[in-house]
Amino acid sequence: MHARISKEQEDVFKNLPVSKALIKMILPAVASQLIVLIYNMADTFFVGQTNNPYMVAGTSLILPVFNISLCLAGLAGIGGGSMISRLLGQEREEEARKVSVFSLYLAIFIAALFSLGMGLFMEPILNVLGAGDNTHDYAKQYATCVIVIGGIPTVLSNVLSNLIRSIGRSREASTGIILGGLLNIALDPLFMFVLMPEGNEVLGAGIATCLSNCVALLYFIVVLIRMGKNSVISFSPALGFPRRSSVLAVFGVGVPSAITTLLFDLDYVIIDRLMVSYSELALAAVGIVLKVERFPLNVGLGICQGMMPLVAYSYSAGNEKRMNDTVRLSRNLGLIVAAVSIVLYELFAPEFSRLFISDSETVALASQFLRVRVLATPLMFMSFFTVYLFQAFGKGRISLFLGVTRWMVFNIPMLFLLNSIFGMFGLVWSQATADTLTVILSLCVYKRFRPAPGSLASEKR
Repeated sequence: MHARISKEQEDVFKNLPVSKALIKMILPAVASQLIVLIYNMADTFFVGQTNNPYMVAGTSLILPVFNISLCLAGLAGIGGGSMISRLLGQEREEEARKVSVFSLYLAIFIAALFSLGMGLFMEPILNVLGAGDNTHDYAKQYATCVIVIGGIPTVLSNVLSNLIRSIGRSREASTGIILGGLLNIALDPLFMFVLMPEGNEVLGAGIATCLSNCVALLYFIVVLIRMGKNSVISFSPALGFPRRSSVLAVFGVGVPSAITTLLFDLDYVIIDRLMVSYSELALAAVGIVLKVERFPLNVGLGICQGMMPLVAYSYSAGNEKRMNDTVRLSRNLGLIVAAVSIVLYELFAPEFSRLFISDSETVALASQFLRVRVLATPLMFMSFFTVYLFQAFGKGRISLFLGVTRWMVFNIPMLFLLNSIFGMFGLVWSQATADTLTVILSLCVYKRFRPAPGSLASEKR
């Protein structure tokens, strides 16, 4: 029997009005991104209830490394998901099924390798991250739980979410992430303040996060079983290896996605290292801000995740009008979200900061940082929106160029430049300054290299 997608999934790609198809794909994706944000923030929130800035700083140090595991998920999940959507647009469902198998086993391999490496080289990695005498033990406890032990469940659940969304099942793709996030929020206070002895709150938060990701993975496995043995998404190695061109296409999009996400996290590591040179309270403050500013960014990521399968399908099927309408509506929605976030954060910066810690000095510093960093929100959205578009087109080299240029040419050098000129607040202003240049470049590249819909038609069987 042949692999298949349901009539409902076909309608999402082909027949529903673009606005309704976007709502169907974007709303679950945005919801899951917000829950991911909330459960990431939950650890900081509950750790902050100890009113110990060193615990907050310790968990903040591990955030970039934890996000690297998510970037590894992007290699297999975004690379595989983009290819699957394009193959479905070409009506090559059997090849799409083989790509899903390849992507899942690739995810397991790279996650296991990353977790093993973190376990073996924990001490030097913590030194590089800037863990000091007051934060080292907390950072180590958290990293052991969420990366060494929880690495494979985290990566695999995120890859499954991307692959399931790529076939039009955005609701199921998002439900697993939401389930894991809500469970983490519930388990955090239980492990931190009830089950673990005082002084081990960070360890409790790490255990809660690990267990939550395991449950999310279990949910996705159940979803695959219920979808049936003929589903496009499969774990069965008996299906065989995909074509060489398909494998290269997975890496062609997945590797640039992973590299750009890695550079994003490197930017966070550098901010932490430069900020801790001023004080550990400044590190705690910027750690809070880097979480709070993720709210509009995660909404924007959800918009991009919901948009990408629709754009990829329409592009491969040669439906130019539907593709352009999808791009326009998604872009406008993301910019509206960014504008609203600027207003809210400018007005209520102290209130948002106080959600995480009550220390007045840390709150005052975090509020100042937040009011500056939020100005970059629309610029950041447009930067990664353009990258997602080229991933949907399968143009990995262009998305890699944009990602590497953004971080290695603009953002990271701007951190060092503005820090040397303006000090601590130069670090805070670097994002808006660098992303202004990034957006100008992105728009020029999009205008120049935007491919013609249907240009993949020659690759059909």
